[in-house]
Amino acid sequence: MVDNVLFLYTIVCMAEFLTKIQIQAIREIRSFMACKGRSPSVRELMISLGYKSPRSAANIINDLIHQKILLRKDHRQFVFLKNISWGDSGAMTVDVPLVGIAPCGSPVFAEENIQTTIPVSISIAKPPYKYFLVKAKGDSMDLSGISDGDLVLSRQQSVAESGDRVIALINNEVTIKLIKFTEGAVILLPNSSNAAHKPIILGNDFEIQGVITCVIPLDGV
Repeated sequence: MVDNVLFLYTIVCMAEFLTKIQIQAIREIRSFMACKGRSPSVRELMISLGYKSPRSAANIINDLIHQKILLRKDHRQFVFLKNISWGDSGAMTVDVPLVGIAPCGSPVFAEENIQTTIPVSISIAKPPYKYFLVKAKGDSMDLSGISDGDLVLSRQQSVAESGDRVIALINNEVTIKLIKFTEGAVILLPNSSNAAHKPIILGNDFEIQGVITCVIPLDGV
């Protein structure tokens, strides 16, 4: 079963298949990014691939960089240069970008923030809309079904309705909250078992990045 799934990994616009160990490394790197929100270290990749020497994992990383599948942003972080798809696995999917939430002032789904892509069924990432994934941090929305570490699927849009769970950009920082519109202000509301989280009252000094449509628990990745 695992071999069949790994075989179905292909690289878009490439005429040749990768070796099985390279495919496995891509799978491990992307899974690590989804779960941890960062790239694995050489030693972490070594452990996940079952190697005894970090040199073997480093060689695979260098091969993927040479084939222009990975790009080394710095000595610790990588980004995928080519989309990875599951092939025909019996379900129609679309590649949704997983974005890193950096206080850069740009939209969270901007190209420079994309860490990798994850296949998502079109039954939940419904065309023709565009979607992105972010990893939730903290417990400010735990009563709305969003826990620390969950992946949050959001429909990319700049408008929302009162009561929507939104991805909002405030002072170059991203937050996940319930949105409420009043006559004179916009309120971002936590929905948490932790009383330390308070509402945020805003004027026009914020941007809606997307409306949350689905929450993917960490253990479901």
